[in-house]
Amino acid sequence: MKKSILNFCFFIIASACYSQSNPNIQFFPAGTILKGNIPYNNDTDQKHLLDLYLPKNTKGKIPLVILIHGGAWLSNDKYADMGYMTKTMAEIVSNGIAIASIDYRFSTEAIFPANLQDCNRAISFLYDNASKYGFDPKRFAVMGFSAGGHLANMVGLSKNNNISNFFMKGSSTVFSIKAVVDFYGPAELVLFPTADDAKSPEGLLLGAAPLARPDLAKIASPITYVDKNDPPFIIIQGEKDESVDPKQSKLLSAWLNTVGVQNELIIVKGAPHYGVMFDADEVRSKVVSFLKLQLK
Repeated sequence: MKKSILNFCFFIIASACYSQSNPNIQFFPAGTILKGNIPYNNDTDQKHLLDLYLPKNTKGKIPLVILIHGGAWLSNDKYADMGYMTKTMAEIVSNGIAIASIDYRFSTEAIFPANLQDCNRAISFLYDNASKYGFDPKRFAVMGFSAGGHLANMVGLSKNNNISNFFMKGSSTVFSIKAVVDFYGPAELVLFPTADDAKSPEGLLLGAAPLARPDLAKIASPITYVDKNDPPFIIIQGEKDESVDPKQSKLLSAWLNTVGVQNELIIVKGAPHYGVMFDADEVRSKVVSFLKLQLK
């Protein structure tokens, strides 16, 4: 046991710790290259790790999708969501697009914008190391689920606003996002029915109830940053979502329409907050086609 722990620590320090027990690699096409548990912030924080899934036999620089998991900003990990989206993940890689799945600090450890800083730091790391892994640094997209959808939206919408507090000190800010895939991500925090509760997930995210601190809620709400220079969006929302009201996605789409940003809103009939209904053929086809078009 001591030897295993020492080996693990050594690999973290060497920035070369590759997972041998990734639960999702089995769902990817044969020959997919896994590079697991890569530290992206030059520290030993277990929430500052990412996994790479690289297509086999690719030529030239390849596009990249950065995956941000859900979990109310306080649970799950970089393996989550992928487990019920197996066909979509496999098809993305089959089309020559790499996937980076990232971890980030929970709101119970550090309030907003810490988790957004982590996401931006991970993307900055991937940009800075694009040549090492074979990425095209000009073809990055973000994809997120629920709380991860919120963070993906924040990354995609706020990047061109150059908000220094959304980045760690010393982190590169030169990357750009070509497209956003939003699976049922919150768009406006004060719309939650529990927005008056400081102990709700959105309250824990801010360190205060959104309705008590609308200033903080505004800073952490994606719609605040919508402008005409934002990247294209595809927004997927469950009709029967019990956690994130479909009005959240409809509001985001409406704001994007207002400023003329290309977007498509897909309401999945009968679908709850998450699950295999979002991996269905019709949804998967639209998501993969969107990524192929925007990252070509």
